[in-house]
Amino acid sequence: MALLPPNHADRIALAAEAHARPPEPLETPSHATYIAVLVDHEKRAKELEHLATLCTHYGVAGPAATSTHFSAMLASIRVKWERHGEFSGYTFFTSGSSPEPFDSPPTDLLPQGWLAAVPGVTVAAAHAELLPAGLGVPDVDRLATHFGSNIVVGAEIGDGVGLAYTDFRIHADGCARFLVLNRSLSPQEAGRMLQRLFEIEAYRMMALLALPIARRQSPRIVSIEKSLSALTDRMAEAGATAPGAAATSRDEALLHQLTRLAAEVESELAASQYRFGACKAYFELVTRRVTELREVRLDAVQTIEEFMARRFTPAVNTCSTVSQRLHSLSERVAQASALLSARVEIAREGQNQSLLVSMNRRARMQLRLQQTVEGLSVAAIVYYVAGLAGYLAKALRSMGLRVEPDVVVGAAIPVVAAIALLGLHKVRQQIARDEPGDQTQAH
Repeated sequence: MALLPPNHADRIALAAEAHARPPEPLETPSHATYIAVLVDHEKRAKELEHLATLCTHYGVAGPAATSTHFSAMLASIRVKWERHGEFSGYTFFTSGSSPEPFDSPPTDLLPQGWLAAVPGVTVAAAHAELLPAGLGVPDVDRLATHFGSNIVVGAEIGDGVGLAYTDFRIHADGCARFLVLNRSLSPQEAGRMLQRLFEIEAYRMMALLALPIARRQSPRIVSIEKSLSALTDRMAEAGATAPGAAATSRDEALLHQLTRLAAEVESELAASQYRFGACKAYFELVTRRVTELREVRLDAVQTIEEFMARRFTPAVNTCSTVSQRLHSLSERVAQASALLSARVEIAREGQNQSLLVSMNRRARMQLRLQQTVEGLSVAAIVYYVAGLAGYLAKALRSMGLRVEPDVVVGAAIPVVAAIALLGLHKVRQQIARDEPGDQTQAH
């Protein structure tokens, strides 16, 4: 007997989401390599197939077709795969120490050519070494030898239970480097800290994908802003001139140019807004992960948070500024277009009003001509009918009747004229009833 109502269709999956992609517990010492690969949607199925070939090589069951994360022990290597919205992350772990840090990355133990054949393009890659801290704080100059003599940044992490160092540079093997020294980190804490460092690198690079777009768009934005300024100046000059057909034609030409500018701005927006939005989201993730490191400053060493504030945040701000300028430019072009459209519409309405007045004047003239023609028509009708009456009178007189043709013609004229005028009046009344809007003209 069921104890609860039926589950929501997504309840189990949503409950499991809180436990997805857990960090791998790491014993000290350990080595790790992380690869973040930007994958097109069409290649999503291929990456699972490629991962399955690795598992088959080691005789391990591969991921399910619907998997979004997977981990397995492959001989002495532990592999962890995670699918994110735009990229996939591969992390490889081995335990033990090596003569020198970063000399023996886990990827050296993978089948030859497998890693290079992973579907997609590399957006971030890093080696990490988890070593015991020993006593005291290591000398920074000595640590720099593990980073190609580059400037090292780092701090105590976890409020002092460990130390983390990096130079945020890509070395000859194509990977960045992280050195984590364990004072009292538990395996779970060590795994979480290492995962945060890898995520900082991956999210940082994903956020910076917007920077080349911002740099390409900046000169174009300046050009569009200059064009818009010139057009608004011409609009102001045109507005000071007297209205007329020439002014309307000039305004329509300006409106056409504004429409072209609006299309260019919208094209730039469509090409960049997704990337700029993603940049903001990834920046927030980087900031959160840095905060979660809980850094404590070391003497003479810049912290990771300070490095991000000085080197990473300005790049993100550049992208944000370009995005805001594009939106502002779009609004300005729309406002200018609306103002010019209103002016053109008012000018057109004035021209239409003038045209209607002219047409009304012509209609009145045509009505007068029509009335004149109608009067002539009545005279012609009276003339011909009276003539016919005269011929009839002459015929009757020839038959012996005492009829005076001139008298008959004279008497017929007012009668025929009255009948013709009455008939014309009836016709006008019928037209007025059929077209109520023309009653005034009909009368």
